[in-house]
Amino acid sequence: MYYTREHQPNSNNPQTTLNMLIRRAKPDESGRIVPFILLAMEDIVYQFIGESSSGKAAEFLVSLINEENNQYSWQNCWVAESEGAIIAAAIVYDGGRLHELRAPVARKIKEMFNRGFNPEDETQAGEYYIDSVGVDGSQQGRGVGTKLFSFLIDEYVRKKKQPLGLLVDKDNPAAKKLYLKLGFQVVGEKTLTNKRMEHLQLRP
Repeated sequence: MYYTREHQPNSNNPQTTLNMLIRRAKPDESGRIVPFILLAMEDIVYQFIGESSSGKAAEFLVSLINEENNQYSWQNCWVAESEGAIIAAAIVYDGGRLHELRAPVARKIKEMFNRGFNPEDETQAGEYYIDSVGVDGSQQGRGVGTKLFSFLIDEYVRKKKQPLGLLVDKDNPAAKKLYLKLGFQVVGEKTLTNKRMEHLQLRP
């Protein structure tokens, strides 16, 4: 677990001191985690399930987070907690296990929505992959996302000595600017749900 105390004296938020604990998610926290995953990838989930229903998207993700050994399992989730409330979440897994972790997702989509599921490979062996990161809107601008990314860098790059990868939409220059500032570098391009994305990595 990672504990950080953040101070931003110039914030417009009157609560300028933030006590934040970053830890592994627990099996019974799916309902608390889903809103953050949807913040990060709601449109992609709609494409996966073939419906633009936030309720059905949430139900789908809850069922996966509750289970083990899939992309969105609680086992692959980190949460940031402040004063007992989860304020951010991140899904991270070994890129070399992508097809193994994706298979249960495909089965769930077939079972719940009677659809096939065969998207492009978003990651590969040789990196831990940041699949999604979502931060509570009321906490944005307080550095929560930066602290969470800094923790992931410490956990995977510095401690595990493994590359850490992510994709960024070419239409999101602000996010790319943050990732570059944190030390990530552009290493190529990938396609995900028919969108061209830049592939960034931070290596030991």
